[in-house]
Parts: sequence; structure tokens; C-alpha cells
Amino acid sequence: MRKRVGKRDGSSGHSNAQTAARVHRKEGSPSRSWLKRGLFGLVIILLVPFSIMMLSDLIQHFVYTHRISVPFFVDLSRPADVSLNHTINMYFTSEEGISLGVWHTVPESQWTEAQGKGLAWYQKSLSDGSPVFIYLHGNTGTSSLGYHVLVPDYRGFGDSTGEPTEAGLTTDALYVYNWVKARSGNSLVVIWGHSLGTGTFLIFSGVFFDGVILEGAFNSAWQNLPVHPFTWYYWKPPGLGYFLQEPWAKNKVVFPTEENLKKMRNPILFLHSEDDHLVPLPIAQQMYEVAVSAQNAERVKLKTFDGSLGYLHNGLYRDPKLPGILKKFVHSL
Repeated sequence: MRKRVGKRDGSSGHSNAQTAARVHRKEGSPSRSWLKRGLFGLVIILLVPFSIMMLSDLIQHFVYTHRISVPFFVDLSRPADVSLNHTINMYFTSEEGISLGVWHTVPESQWTEAQGKGLAWYQKSLSDGSPVFIYLHGNTGTSSLGYHVLVPDYRGFGDSTGEPTEAGLTTDALYVYNWVKARSGNSLVVIWGHSLGTGTFLIFSGVFFDGVILEGAFNSAWQNLPVHPFTWYYWKPPGLGYFLQEPWAKNKVVFPTEENLKKMRNPILFLHSEDDHLVPLPIAQQMYEVAVSAQNAERVKLKTFDGSLGYLHNGLYRDPKLPGILKKFVHSL
């Protein structure tokens, strides 16, 4: 019996020790618990801004990779699918990793002969003596005037790869120009920039062009652009504007139009609608005056279109007098 009693006494002592240990742990656990919570909170504070920034980049990467090209359901590599049997699609590598989709339309007099022809035939046709237009943005309709027309897509637009930037557009445009000049022989090469395209070609103030057409030209030094010119490329999740940085915020655009006009020594034709809702007419008139001061009124012309016609910023191609205006300018070169 003593043995059993002694056993209970020992058990009781061991139990008391365990109880004391548990009490000690309970007394010490709050500090360690708060320490863990504090460290966890610090990690969250540090990671949340980084995660939000990375989330924006990941969303953009997903959208860039899987975005749908415009126009919808049109294979831009096959112009014949949209009844352009006199047009060929080409791809230029303006720099490593960048592929530019370019359409080349031949003059109307060659439409029949062009059907079924390959790239070599189109390249050779550039030196046939017909003027060559390099057009940035939109559809010119100048092929019916007897001109070649090359229309490159901006990087990141259509079936061209890459992200649009001011430096990138400048590189792409200069590459296309040099490519054409190397194959056009004695043919005139006219640069036609519309809207954003006017700033792109004006960067080449040290390059002499046979002629330059500036349609709806803007000047970032004299006006606040209503929207970032590359917003069409980006996508922003609805409702997250308070948390995610505008994805185009780091993509700065300058295009010093006025300074470049002062350096240009090329014949220039300004085309502008009086009701242009993005670039007010006074902006175009100011740029025209800068260009005239740098050259003279014989080499620089300004053609305005009545505001009652409703052309706004993108509708000058609808004017029936435009073909005659273009012909007159080309003949003066």
C-alpha cells in the first residue's frame, strides 16, 4: 500500500510540474503571438504595393498575349480576303523582337497585273516611276490616283508585335522609309502622317523627304492631349482605377513638333478640318506659321476644310476635293 501511495505522490508531483509548465507557456505565449502577428503584418505591408504593381503588369501581359486584333475575324496577312487583290502583306523586322505588318497597294493601273503576284514583283514595282506614299494611320485611298501606298501598322497594333512607344514608332517609321528608298529608284517618296503619325515623322528633322503631308497634326507643347495616344493598346480592369497605376503612365510621349518643324527643309502640306475636335484649328495654324518662318510660303501650304462638312479629326478622306489637292501637291514637288 505504501508503494501505491508513493506512486500517487510521484504522479502528483509530475502532474504539478506539467501544470506549472503549461501555465508558464500560457503566460509567455501572448508576446510570441503578437510577435508573429507583427512580422506577418510587416510582410503584408511590404508585399501589397509590389503585388498590386505586379498584378497590373501580369494583367497587361495576359491581355497583350491573348488580345483580339482589330478588325475582328480578319487575317491581316491575307489582304485578298477583303477584296484587295492588288495588295500584298509584308513583315519587316525593324529591330530585334519587333515584327511590323505592312500592306503595299499598287496604283490602279497595275491592279489587274498584280493579282497573284508575289513579294518580288511588288518590290520591283516600287521603282516604276509612280510616286510612293508611306502612310501612318488609317486607309488613304490614294492608290486610285496612280500612287503606290505602303501602310505599316504601329508596333503592338494589328498583327505587329511589341509595345508602342515614341522611340519605337520613330524606329519603325525610319526603317520603313529606308526600306522604300532603297527600292524606289527615282520615284518620289511622300510621307503622309495622320494625327499621331505626324509626330512620328517630324522626329526625322535631319532627313530630307520629297514631300510631307501632315493631316490633323498635333503639338503637345501647345495643347494638353485629351487622352494618351497609346491608350488603345492598353487595357485597365474596370473599377480598379484606385488601386492600379494607369498602365501607360510610364510610357511618356513628347513628340517636339514645333522644334522639329523649325529644322525641316522639306515641302509640307498641312491638311486640317475646321471642326477638328481633338486638335483645334489654331494649333494647325500656329504650326503652319512656324514652318513658313523656317522655310517660305511656297514650300509650306495649309489647306483647311469647312467645319460644316463634319469631318472632325478622322474624316478628311471623304472630301471629294482631296484627290485634286494631293495631285497638285505631288506635281509641285
